Amino acid sequence: MPGHGRGWLPLIGLTALLGSGVALALPSVLGRTVDTIVAKDNIATWLTIAGGLVLLGIACDLVDSFATTAAVAGTAARLRHQLVRRVLAGGPDGVREHDTGDLVSRVSGSAVDAARAGPAKVTAFAAAIPPAGSLVLLALIDPWLAAAFFIGVLLVIAVLWLFARRTAAVSLAYAETQGRIASVLTEALAGIRTIAAAGTASAEKRRVLYLLPELHRQGLETWRVLARSGAQAAVVGPLVLVSVLAVGGLQLAAGRITPGDLFAAAQYAVLGAGLGSLTGVLGELARAKAGLRRIDLGIEPVAHGTLSLPPGPGRLTFDKVAAEGLRIELEIQGGSTVAVVGSGGAGKSVFAELAARLRDPKEGQILLDGIPLQALSSQALRAAVGCAFERPTLVGATVGEAISSGSVNPVRTLAATHATRAHDFISRLPAGYGTPLLEAPMSGGERQRLGLARAWRAERLLVLDDATSSLDTATELKINQALANDPARRTKLVVTHRAATAARADLVLWLHRGRVRGFAPHERLWQDPAYRKAFR
Repeated sequence: MPGHGRGWLPLIGLTALLGSGVALALPSVLGRTVDTIVAKDNIATWLTIAGGLVLLGIACDLVDSFATTAAVAGTAARLRHQLVRRVLAGGPDGVREHDTGDLVSRVSGSAVDAARAGPAKVTAFAAAIPPAGSLVLLALIDPWLAAAFFIGVLLVIAVLWLFARRTAAVSLAYAETQGRIASVLTEALAGIRTIAAAGTASAEKRRVLYLLPELHRQGLETWRVLARSGAQAAVVGPLVLVSVLAVGGLQLAAGRITPGDLFAAAQYAVLGAGLGSLTGVLGELARAKAGLRRIDLGIEPVAHGTLSLPPGPGRLTFDKVAAEGLRIELEIQGGSTVAVVGSGGAGKSVFAELAARLRDPKEGQILLDGIPLQALSSQALRAAVGCAFERPTLVGATVGEAISSGSVNPVRTLAATHATRAHDFISRLPAGYGTPLLEAPMSGGERQRLGLARAWRAERLLVLDDATSSLDTATELKINQALANDPARRTKLVVTHRAATAARADLVLWLHRGRVRGFAPHERLWQDPAYRKAFR
């Protein structure tokens, strides 16, 4: 198992082996103690040895408990770090097929289950040693005792095998249902204002809790499997003990074994019957197996190259590109402002995601100043390309952090907020740029301005996906003026539904059903009635 918990596994293994050794040695020592008591010879020595073994067993249990807890905690933390990094490194393309709530469920819950795999395997291996050793030691006492023990243990093993098979399937189904409930709940929380405004809270509650009976059924099935296996083990275990004691009694009566041997044989029979206690360990292994399957997300990190951009104006080339129903071959000159328009489903957002490398094309390639986007290093790509969206997600502890995206350059942050007219309302907040993000009341338009300010640091290409739709006309006009008077002469792609915004652009890219219907100035395209319908 990966993770910081690995370092504890040798200690867990050592204490488990010592504990198994104690479990095997104690019956023989106690048997010898019984014989010495009967013979009234050297009693203190054997009582001392027995007491020492008991204390060693207790110490092993305490150390094992602590080490197992530490191993699971460390491994779970490491797995969560790995999962979060993998999810974030996968980008929008990587997580597109996963529900947000389900991903959170896998990171928070399944990672803990998976972290138990290492300690559970070690514990299961060590727990199998006493019964196996008991068989050998019983054979040394008397072969007939070993035969009686072996037949009973076969029944216990059959019970455990059936339990392991049933538990693995039920544990996976339970975890997957939890993930589905988390997904629906996340959707509801994201739209909580809409739900409140529409008065549909009751309907949403039913939708969120729709799978609860299924989760309840699977939980009951888990307990049924455990109870059934426990009952079977409770029947089979005493049979092992009775069979060994019956054979041992006959051998004692025949004078082939001593009373101490019979006592030791009874203790070894109890160890064999104790295979049933492995149900708890096997249950953990089953849940760990389900957790391991759940954290195997199949998300590959976005591959980046190592190249940097050469000097250039920001020329953007779509070379025979195909992706999600969009097919396009186009070159956009550096420094120009291009409005991207089209009716719903035309492919505008896909085009914007491709240009910003938030998704990769299935065919062809996209080049910025002659360099394929996929060949650029991550740092070079994100320094060159900035994105702003219709509903920006703001991250960071403060308003300033939400804009700077880790940058420590306050001059650039101020320049961005002034250009996007975000500085005006930020300066009115209680602590200005230091206002905690969760305590900063913002309208949709103000959030969009923060999103625009965050993207403004891009050096060569700005992609604005309907990023001004919530702004009032006066503010949008000022921002458009800032874009038009951009001293860096960056290339700008503006996805819009407003004819006025398209009219201010140098060129308009008109998309229709995933194809380029027109690429020309707004005035020329406006003559086409079908183009005018794209703005309705």
